[in-house]
Amino acid sequence: MNLLAIGLSHNTAPVPVLERVAVPADEVGKILHELLRCENVAEAVLVSTCNRIEVYAVAETFHGGVDDVTSVLARHAGSEVSELAENLYVHYAAAAVEHVFSVAAGLDSMVVGEAQILGQLRQAYTAADEAGSVGRALHELVQQALRVGKRVHSETEIDAAGASVVSEALADAESLLGDLAGRSALLVGAGSMGGLAAAQLRRGGIGEVVIANRSADNGARLAASLRDEGVAARATGLDELGSALTSADLVVTCTGAVGAVITADTVEPAMRGRDRGPLLFCDLGLPRDTAPDVAELPDVSVVDLETLQRRLTEAGGGSEAERATVLVADEVRDYLASQRSAEVTPTVTALRKRAAEVVDGELLRLESRLPELDGEVRDEFARTVRRVVDKLLHSPTVRVKQLASTPGGTSYADALRELFELDPQTAAVIGAAQAEDERSSGRFSGSALLPDRPEQDGEDR
Repeated sequence: MNLLAIGLSHNTAPVPVLERVAVPADEVGKILHELLRCENVAEAVLVSTCNRIEVYAVAETFHGGVDDVTSVLARHAGSEVSELAENLYVHYAAAAVEHVFSVAAGLDSMVVGEAQILGQLRQAYTAADEAGSVGRALHELVQQALRVGKRVHSETEIDAAGASVVSEALADAESLLGDLAGRSALLVGAGSMGGLAAAQLRRGGIGEVVIANRSADNGARLAASLRDEGVAARATGLDELGSALTSADLVVTCTGAVGAVITADTVEPAMRGRDRGPLLFCDLGLPRDTAPDVAELPDVSVVDLETLQRRLTEAGGGSEAERATVLVADEVRDYLASQRSAEVTPTVTALRKRAAEVVDGELLRLESRLPELDGEVRDEFARTVRRVVDKLLHSPTVRVKQLASTPGGTSYADALRELFELDPQTAAVIGAAQAEDERSSGRFSGSALLPDRPEQDGEDR
């Protein structure tokens, strides 16, 4: 089995390409099911945010898994695989673990250190769990990644080095409009990004927020939440955008819609009917919510993800990012060591099972040869034999688990099977039974996905 992380991000693809590949929230389940129908994909988690679309997958073979995942992404984007190839990255085995942990820590974000990715990763896991595409391997990987992300944010100052994309966009708004205190904002979209934008606007001292959303209930709930925080807020429908624009100083859009929600035909009449000075659009949608012709209108400015990407791609988090990188590297090493150690557990269990069978067989032979042997003597003899076997096996089984945690340590399990003539299928059956027990009881743990092509470890494509 192979662990893969395949996708595109702000590091490898321009915003127009990310827009084509972006997966709306209501289509994530469909893509996951399509991935599971592929010949080589056994597990899958799909992360789709404003600056990354990537799949974490468990694949039967390296090349087969890469081909299957990239084909699904290309079909979704309406492209040929060759068109996406120059923007795609592939991380394999240990490199995939490092990538996922770095993503969770905010080290791979457009704004280094932003914490929003933790919630997005958690949502991606929940969606995959609901779709039935998470098994033991990805459960263990993502849960550990979330723990690593939390640790990075609690033990370093990386949060101070970065911020969310929303806060960066609103910082641009303040530089163009001045202090946001007392101003009026129109928020288009009431999803998770809309909620984050609303919180940032409240902290910035915004005077009034009008929320335009496709779902009236969601918009009303967000408006009520803002009112509870002391901000004048009301909800309206998307059909009232034109009138809402006339009284806004700032428009934040984050709908997740497939096409543009705001066009010049909507904005131009509103600009003629307002006397509030320039109007700024912060477009955080992927694909973009604001049509390109809006930025060409007089007294209108647009800040979008592409603008932010150009400015922030080279930005780093300084010494705090370096501290976080060291912490992530330590976590990756410990995770891989624990997974390698767990890999040998079925073999150790098979050895102890084999030893118990040998002891039981010899005790039966003793009983047939000495049927007159006193029962208490027979029981004491059986306990003695079992203690001797347990003591003989204790050191090698403990030691093999320790050795297995080192790089290349799985070879010790092979040696154990060879020395004691254990059937490899027995260990495989035991491992499968343990996994099924954990799955049925709602628990997952166990071995990582060690590469079946070691020479490819860490390769990016």
